[in-house]
Amino acid sequence: MANSEEAKVDRSQPATFCLERGVTGFRDQGDPPLPHADPKACRTAWHSAARAAGGEVKDFTEQKYPQSFHSATIKARSGTHIGLFHAHYRLIAFASDRRSSYTDEFQEPPAWAAALSDDGFAVLSAVQLLSPLADSDTSALSAAEWRQIRYWQPATLGATLFNAWD
Repeated sequence: MANSEEAKVDRSQPATFCLERGVTGFRDQGDPPLPHADPKACRTAWHSAARAAGGEVKDFTEQKYPQSFHSATIKARSGTHIGLFHAHYRLIAFASDRRSSYTDEFQEPPAWAAALSDDGFAVLSAVQLLSPLADSDTSALSAAEWRQIRYWQPATLGATLFNAWD
């Protein structure tokens, strides 16, 4: 049975996740630049989340090539929480530990993650992140992204979004 804190988070997810062009971190040479999720906005949202958690920010590490995400840690009463902020879109996931890329290490967001939604971030559930990539709408992805997907063969949505492909 979920505790009362978890029950406050809306875990409803759309039936199909739509991957936007560039969400893998790749683009064709002639395509426009990828969007950019401002690390300052991510950091600010993370500090708001820490206040909501009754905890403190331990670190915030900006994305470094070839990663497609920033990572951050909050230490709270409920434990240590690791957040992954997508570098190009306002998406966030929670993971069990710090890694250079992710496949199946995703966790359900804590109840206080709703504070991140209030700051305009889409908080992704573990169920959604662990769903097969084939269950997502990939129609907007570029040819360059499909070449990377065929090469790296990510099995899940989360492995596609939070990668360190080069």
